[in-house]
Amino acid sequence: MEASLLTNLLLPLALGIVMLGLGLGLTADDFRRIATMPRPVFLGLGVQVILLPGVAFVLAKLFDLPPELAVGLMLLAASPGGATANIYSHLAKGDVALNITLTATNSILCLVTLPIVLNLSLLHFMGAGNYVPPPFVKVIEVAVIILVPVLIGMTVRRKAPGFAARMDRPVRAFSVLVLAGVIAAAVVQEWERLPGYFATVGLVCLLFNVLSLAAGYLLPRAMALPRRQAIAIAMEIGIHNGTLAIFIALNVLGSAVISIPAVAYSLIMFFTAAAFAAWVKRPGVEPAA
Repeated sequence: MEASLLTNLLLPLALGIVMLGLGLGLTADDFRRIATMPRPVFLGLGVQVILLPGVAFVLAKLFDLPPELAVGLMLLAASPGGATANIYSHLAKGDVALNITLTATNSILCLVTLPIVLNLSLLHFMGAGNYVPPPFVKVIEVAVIILVPVLIGMTVRRKAPGFAARMDRPVRAFSVLVLAGVIAAAVVQEWERLPGYFATVGLVCLLFNVLSLAAGYLLPRAMALPRRQAIAIAMEIGIHNGTLAIFIALNVLGSAVISIPAVAYSLIMFFTAAAFAAWVKRPGVEPAA
């Protein structure tokens, strides 16, 4: 795909804004909290890093997805949770502190895990002859766009907590608008072929989302973790950073087709997460406290 305003400016800017919003809500304590709640943190990270790529791989093979769409699904599975998960977790009376810790930790961890999953997926689905390793410069660019805005946001939070608190909600709202704009741009770019892609991958993305939410909730409950923590983990692994996945597909891999699963998932996950929040808050369910 040729370089464009979308790939060279808008997508990096969008991802930077999303990560800045994440940083405004973080403090060093969010990373230290791993020591105080290791079980839920490591369980959530394990489901995110190990189980989800496995589920995505099985779905891609089961539905015999075209190679580029299969790679896109794996890229989505390897992407960390989105900051919006904190909002949905709050609405569902989940453990928001755990959400923040998982988002912060996995956003850093994905700098290692995401390239591994992506490289293996490209080799498996597209073959060694078609595989082109992501340019080193682009990989560094992704790391910078993820880390620098987060560090800036955390610095602002530490130096001016009142200002950070006032800006947190507007930046989150703007991040949602930015994600909507990114999705719209990706849709326009593949408008003619989009119906066929959605017919192929839409059901798979819905199943992947539902299975993610179910695994995120049921596994912690099976391990006797508190319900609030189970809700937090479910939201964390059910809501992905679609902006990051779309950015990598378009800007690093240069493929609009690979971005389609992230686009479809980003449209689906807000509705399923809302339904899940309503389900866990329904009358007769055990109290979250």
